[in-house]
Amino acid sequence: MDLEKAYDKIYRYAYFRVKNVTVAEDITQETFLRFFGKSGTFHENDMKYLYTIARNLCIDEYRRVKPDEPLEEDAENVPSVDFPEESIIVRDALEKLTDEDREILLLRYVNEEPVGTICRALGISRFALYRKIKNAEEELKKNLKEDE
Repeated sequence: MDLEKAYDKIYRYAYFRVKNVTVAEDITQETFLRFFGKSGTFHENDMKYLYTIARNLCIDEYRRVKPDEPLEEDAENVPSVDFPEESIIVRDALEKLTDEDREILLLRYVNEEPVGTICRALGISRFALYRKIKNAEEELKKNLKEDE
């Protein structure tokens, strides 16, 4: 995997966590600065470490923002979709999931990360991850049926 593709994956991960383009860009840059400050080189198996850094920075961002100041979504920078009704239904169904379930589905299906990378990044076994993916998928299907 090249560095540009890794950067895109970390940015997408950060954006889905904080829902703000500027903050996601800052988190992505800080992730790579910290990563290269420690290791200096990039290898394909370093994605786990990058996700761990990005995840911790996203958590720090939530701690930094006061509870009465929610992070605002950048509506003008959200990609357009041909079927806005379907997009809204899917987004609402995803919002009903827990943060952990959304994170797992993002890593597995949007960023297409291998199971081993996700397991190492989250510190769980393969069996636990498969169980969590199955439960998250079932919950998402249930939420989609409710919203139809």
